[in-house]
Amino acid sequence: MTHEILFAGFGGQGVLSMGMTLAYAGLVEGKEVSWMPSYGPEMRGGTANCVVIISTKPISSPLVTRFDAVLALNQPSVLKFEHAVKPNGILMYDSDACIIPPSRTDITVVPVPAEDEARKLNNMKVKNMVMLGSFLSACEVVSIASVVKALAQVLPERYHHLLEINHQALLRGEQLVVDAATPIV
Repeated sequence: MTHEILFAGFGGQGVLSMGMTLAYAGLVEGKEVSWMPSYGPEMRGGTANCVVIISTKPISSPLVTRFDAVLALNQPSVLKFEHAVKPNGILMYDSDACIIPPSRTDITVVPVPAEDEARKLNNMKVKNMVMLGSFLSACEVVSIASVVKALAQVLPERYHHLLEINHQALLRGEQLVVDAATPIV
């Protein structure tokens, strides 16, 4: 099984680290992975996205133009990448950061109140982990346990005191999809 996923948002939202964490989690589970970031010259506030491929077989190319899933953390990313989701794919977006929801009817659209949940956890920087937890609840690409192990690899040691809050954010994101009781895949 191969999963081709695009993470998109503004620089500074944790888009690249969300993708890198998922890729590392794939490695933890012994899967083939590819992580390819793309970002503008701005330090923060510019566009940022990354493509992650996780597969049980060798990956022939990291270049992808149509995705099984897109996780969008802002309105411009929803507008730009809605068309890039394969039919029957998933577009998951931060409903707190988007005014205009996706309009396609041939994909599963999942609004996630990631910003609100991060606020409830008193740490806006874990919004990306809320989104990732929701995604993993909808698409079992890797386990939450593998993501937690991967976080210890991705986060610099000086931030390891944040591992627990990131774990809580992942679990909260997972629970949001469970609570919605909407069959996704």
